Amino acid sequence: MGEWIDQALWCLDRHQPVVLISVASVRGSAPREAGAKMLVAADRQWLTVGGGNLEWQAVRSARDWLAAPADRPDRWLEEMPLAAALGQCCGGLVHLLFERLRESDRVWLEAARNRLAHLESFEREVGLGGPGVAPWVKLRDAGAASHPANRFQASRLLDVADFRGCPVFTEPVQPDGLNIVVFGAGHVGQALVGILGTLPCRVTWVDAREELFPDRVAPNVIIEATDTPEAVIDEAPPQSCFVIMTHDHMLDQRLCEQLMRRDDVAYFGLIGSRTKWRRFQQRFAAKGIPPERYAQVICPIGDPGIEGKQPAIIAVAVAAQLMQLRTRRARSAVARCLPHPASVIT
Repeated sequence: MGEWIDQALWCLDRHQPVVLISVASVRGSAPREAGAKMLVAADRQWLTVGGGNLEWQAVRSARDWLAAPADRPDRWLEEMPLAAALGQCCGGLVHLLFERLRESDRVWLEAARNRLAHLESFEREVGLGGPGVAPWVKLRDAGAASHPANRFQASRLLDVADFRGCPVFTEPVQPDGLNIVVFGAGHVGQALVGILGTLPCRVTWVDAREELFPDRVAPNVIIEATDTPEAVIDEAPPQSCFVIMTHDHMLDQRLCEQLMRRDDVAYFGLIGSRTKWRRFQQRFAAKGIPPERYAQVICPIGDPGIEGKQPAIIAVAVAAQLMQLRTRRARSAVARCLPHPASVIT
């Protein structure tokens, strides 16, 4: 979720003129969901709002503004009928919100990045301006009351309202869905973190062998070179995901025992064979640990539909399992946020 913020600030730091494009609303079938974003400069672009003709037209519109802004405001809305105007098979209707970012936007961008770094959810309110109303961008605590006039849900993720003739977009922004702690910097750990570095999550990568870590990692990865990995378990936020794949079975066992003391774990995966897992269960039982404490452990690890023992295949299977968890969480969150049908005006 925060990648677009980092990229926007990167552009501002380099005085790179850039337009932020957001999918403001979706009706019917569309390539991306409301809230999807991309950034467009004169000769570069980052992220995507779905590809195809929709994205091509969006990029062209942003670059037309950058080349000759004329009297166009810094924030504007464009309607994109996917079938009628763009010839795309999706056939839905998409509204795109365009925002020309300037140095004055740095304040809310840095505030947004800080909130996400502290795992805080919030709402971004964007007013396009209108008669006697100047455009604005504000950050509010999640769920804070907004302008009440003519409020309706334009999609499942982005609300649109009208305030004194000024369209107002209220976008919920949440920390990336998963906080993942990976123990082990061996071959499988290297492959897994390489994949997770490209996915919407936050990763803490733990190993005492500092020389095994690469010189550079993805922005969403933090390296923790420590000989007290149990402390990382204790410090992880609630509903974190833990992947144990160290080089030492005894260390694996210690980490499992430490992790079983927590009751707020979203995912508990242990690399190894069924034989290894039976042996671990016998050791836990000998220590008097009740079976319900280790019933949540996934071992062998990874999506069972993906077979293979090569590190890259194991990494893909584990990443798939974690992304399935993220999807279930997202669907649950959307279901909780959907208004009662009687409150929706179409």
